[in-house]
Amino acid sequence: MSGCNHDCSSCSSKCDQAPQKENTHKLSRVQRVIAVMSGKGGVGKSAVTGMLTVAMRKKGYTCAVLDADITGASIPKMFGVKGGVTGDGTGIFAAKTSSDIRIMSSNLLLENETDPVVWRGPIIAGMVKQFWTDVIWGDVDYMFVDCPPGTGDVPLTVFQSIKVDGIVVVTTPQELVSMIVEKAVKMANLMHIPVLGLVENMSYVVCPDCGKKMHLFGSGKTEKIAKKFGLPLLAEIPYDSKIVEASDGGKLDKLDVDYADAAVDILESGLPVNKRK
Repeated sequence: MSGCNHDCSSCSSKCDQAPQKENTHKLSRVQRVIAVMSGKGGVGKSAVTGMLTVAMRKKGYTCAVLDADITGASIPKMFGVKGGVTGDGTGIFAAKTSSDIRIMSSNLLLENETDPVVWRGPIIAGMVKQFWTDVIWGDVDYMFVDCPPGTGDVPLTVFQSIKVDGIVVVTTPQELVSMIVEKAVKMANLMHIPVLGLVENMSYVVCPDCGKKMHLFGSGKTEKIAKKFGLPLLAEIPYDSKIVEASDGGKLDKLDVDYADAAVDILESGLPVNKRK
């Protein structure tokens, strides 16, 4: 209805329009869903999503990435997954990386990965829902949802349609970006989905000569916001050419760094699953 803020718990109207969570495909069993979002673009959210997924996969869990950034999809390229997806009468099969991470993305449905997706919001939202309901994911321990930046239509669709267990917010150290992080955290609170913590990307540079950390944008801003909302700072990921090379070369699941390890330890302890044999 007009003027709805989507917070049904505080609403006095009896509109019977509370959003219902969608079910996955009958051949999919997803234990935990973690959405990764940012208040604005350009903070490396997709790279962080990929690194978290890889780190969780290395712990022995079956992992997947639902790429909800329909118009700016980059997950397949980071993992070196090319070509279309396959399916049969029962549904569409998720693509798989070399390390058996399951992926579904709009880029896997395009004839050319550089073709633009020029769609209006409702169609984009509908595709995100179909990635959840129509794709055969199989048995998944942890699914990471790469949301588009901002607090608009698609993140709202994800939070209302998918049973999201928690949210990770990605930021960079600038004061402006830190301000926008508050918008993302407040949106999560409005949707009654717990924020699991913050990840500060491009946090520092390590001097190749002396090994000293250099904080190009200053330090402490993300930690300050984390303390304000009582959230953990899950990771501080530096500028590192290895991350760029792995992402550009489609070898993110071969990246041998430990920047996200502590973060997934916290996610694992806060959202435990029954690890599959």
